[in-house]
Amino acid sequence: MKLTDISPAIALTPLDGRYHQQTAPLVEYLSEPALNRERMRVEVEWMILLANGFEGNGNQTIVPGVKPLTDEEQAFLRAIPEEFGAEGIAQHAAHEAKTHHDVKAVEYYIDDQLDKAADVLGHDTQLTGLKTLVHFACTSEDINNLSIARCVKNGIENVWLPGAQAIVDHLAQKAEEYRDKAMLSLTHGQPATPTTLGKELAVYVYRLNRQLNKVRAQEYLGKINGATGTFGAHLAACPDVDWVAVSREFVTNRMGLTWNPLTTQIESHDWQAELYGTISHTNRILHNLCVDVWMYISRGVFAQVPVKGATGSSTMPHKVNPIRFENAEANLEISCSLLDTLSATLVESRWQRDLTDSTTQRNIGSALGYSVLALNNLMGGLNSIHPNDIAIEAELDSNWEVLGEPIQTAMRACELAGLPGMDKPYEKVKELMRGHEISKEAVEQFIDQQAFDDATTARLKALTPATYTGVASKLVDFDR
Repeated sequence: MKLTDISPAIALTPLDGRYHQQTAPLVEYLSEPALNRERMRVEVEWMILLANGFEGNGNQTIVPGVKPLTDEEQAFLRAIPEEFGAEGIAQHAAHEAKTHHDVKAVEYYIDDQLDKAADVLGHDTQLTGLKTLVHFACTSEDINNLSIARCVKNGIENVWLPGAQAIVDHLAQKAEEYRDKAMLSLTHGQPATPTTLGKELAVYVYRLNRQLNKVRAQEYLGKINGATGTFGAHLAACPDVDWVAVSREFVTNRMGLTWNPLTTQIESHDWQAELYGTISHTNRILHNLCVDVWMYISRGVFAQVPVKGATGSSTMPHKVNPIRFENAEANLEISCSLLDTLSATLVESRWQRDLTDSTTQRNIGSALGYSVLALNNLMGGLNSIHPNDIAIEAELDSNWEVLGEPIQTAMRACELAGLPGMDKPYEKVKELMRGHEISKEAVEQFIDQQAFDDATTARLKALTPATYTGVASKLVDFDR
């Protein structure tokens, strides 16, 4: 049997196959049926505005000859997208098979529903005669740009952002919990000035919060102004209407978007490039986190909690592999590649319109889906680790040479204060400590050999690798 003959169809990409459960929430906003449902919302809300007007025009009918819609008629129209399910998807697909045009198929689908209006509302309803009001003065991109903006906005606000915020909240909680837990730093992979685990996690909280704040402040632009952005057809049909005001009202108050007054046939997609750039940047910060945690696990700083019944290696039974972090790394990379392509491609269009944006935007769900999948795996990984106190303390106790920094800095301060015998402090400490294993006793002996005052001597001899963390624990407070 061919796999292509199996019904229901087998997914080609892992997002809809192996990982469907983790990415399913995005289907509600960024799948093809979700886009068509949003297109229907745009179309029916446009009809309602044209029929009933808005406060700015005294709630007068915008298109002559159309009577204001009753509450029942408005409810009927708004039910069209809300009731769009499996049967509606098939019906829309049948129209598109004939039209080869997805938005025209939406228009015809709405026409089908208007045919049923009399059965629901009675024969007095005007809806059965309002098919010509569907898609009135619109180009497909008027519908598409608003629908896509609303789909992306809802997907970000309801799925991606909560997932990203959950990571930040977890890191912030652990940063607070471990604010005083000293650990050895490594710069260039070599022992360096100690820090605290909480402070290192707080670095990521701060970095991620900056990006998430940008996402929250993101504008989602929309337009409804005709085939080349001039309201030409609108004015030709209804020359006495302030179509600019109507457009602003619809985009801002009915669609909940930021009105873009100047476009070609397409909305310019600059907001999408901004948003995807920010999410891509966030992905890369999260990638850095995955790599750091992976290396902390390898180094023994973090221990993993084995999952009962799970297999780490098919041949090495002892293995507990950090697969959640590795999975997150890979999916963040895929997400970034798609988001970067979207950002680069969508900001260009030949003259007043070409169709490259149409097929490109169909990959928005995949771009965000791989990021959502990564967030899911990263959270699972973070929940499965804890500090390995024994390894952390052993690392610190094995690297007393890191106290060379405070000693030579104190020697510099004493020399500047005029204390004799403190010349070439860096060179003296370097000669003692660079490339050597240094014990606590050797450090204390070196301090005693210098001409420090008693207070400085006591302060330096009280230092250990575990206490030489500066104000690291206090810096955690700045991750908010």
